[in-house]
Amino acid sequence: MSKNIKVDLIIEAARFKPNGYIENVRAYVRRGPTFSDCVLLSRAELIGNIQMGKRVATGQRVPRMASTFIDLIPLSLIKRADRVYITSNGYTNKRDYLNNIPTL
Repeated sequence: MSKNIKVDLIIEAARFKPNGYIENVRAYVRRGPTFSDCVLLSRAELIGNIQMGKRVATGQRVPRMASTFIDLIPLSLIKRADRVYITSNGYTNKRDYLNNIPTL
């Protein structure tokens, strides 16, 4: 993802249920020119943000560098049958998939 693209929400870590769906994520939310402190969002809140058109990505915060993040990978929703999956890089195998994100 280009450094010039503004991201509205950055996911730093996730907790998954045994069925492979995200339970909640640790994220940073854009607040004007900077980002919030760490917040927890449920799967439903994350899906809602993506559906509202917010630009959501996974990434890692650079220590002692305020609102600087690296390794940004955009997220999207994939609908298959009656299920919605949250995925990075368009990958899914009947579960949510976030590339290179530590689990909580």
